[in-house]
Amino acid sequence: MTEKSQIPPDTLTQRIGVLTRREVEARILAPVINALGEHFGREEVIEVVRNTIIKVAQEQGADLAQAMGGSDSKAFMDSLQFWTQDDALQIEVLENNKEALHFNVNRCRYSEMYRALGIPELGAVFSCNRDYALIDGFNPDAKLKRTQTLMEGASHCDFRYTFPQAKED
Repeated sequence: MTEKSQIPPDTLTQRIGVLTRREVEARILAPVINALGEHFGREEVIEVVRNTIIKVAQEQGADLAQAMGGSDSKAFMDSLQFWTQDDALQIEVLENNKEALHFNVNRCRYSEMYRALGIPELGAVFSCNRDYALIDGFNPDAKLKRTQTLMEGASHCDFRYTFPQAKED
């Protein structure tokens, strides 16, 4: 297996956008998951895929912080351009300051795309499950609280990020 340090920087997202990237990934992974699931059991295969995607998301979060030149709330807010590209997400920002970034996603074309591909059950595995791992890689002190998603059938996704500030002595 190639070590991470030998892999060139990932610039694919900046070139094609996250929505297109997720569709390409889903079109490849869904048939592979189905084939492997027939031989090894679907739930076991999905669990391995889920864990792998979470690990990748943590690494991508760390890479994102480096690319954005920081890991604070402003840098994270600025990075949302990659996920909203091509009108992929319609976001309503509720709070945006040094300590908090709270927003609702009122439309999610990722969820719509997974449904259109006939794989809504894999949408959370391929996309939603990345969110907690991504912020952990981006800033290990930052936290995400989300109680609902459009992917699960809710009216909106409620993203509540907190960025604890260093205490001054």
